[in-house]
Amino acid sequence: MKILVVDDEQDMENLFLQRFRKEIKDGTVILGFANSGEQALEYMNKNNHEAVLILSDINMPGMSGLQLLEKIKQKFNALPPIVMMITAYGDAENFNTAMELGADDFLTKPVDFNLLKQKLKIPING
Repeated sequence: MKILVVDDEQDMENLFLQRFRKEIKDGTVILGFANSGEQALEYMNKNNHEAVLILSDINMPGMSGLQLLEKIKQKFNALPPIVMMITAYGDAENFNTAMELGADDFLTKPVDFNLLKQKLKIPING
């Protein structure tokens, strides 16, 4: 499963690499990273939109995660990737807007990696 993580917080990359270490090692998960919505679109174009799952922060400088979501759902609609929004603010307005724009799921920070793996149907090893 190819996953693109989009977040302007640099420590998120290290966190995902650590939490998916086993899955990366055995090849069940391939992670890509972008620090902005613009970088995410660049990644998608450069890699023929190979990501099957995009985990995007909502609040980022420049293009927000909601704007990115809208562009992804418009541009990559032939084989749309699954898009999960991640935010530190679990407010109803962000949730409703994300769902209206076509988000497939919504997670709050700090990310519960056991829950995320459960949603992705990845076995959780103790």
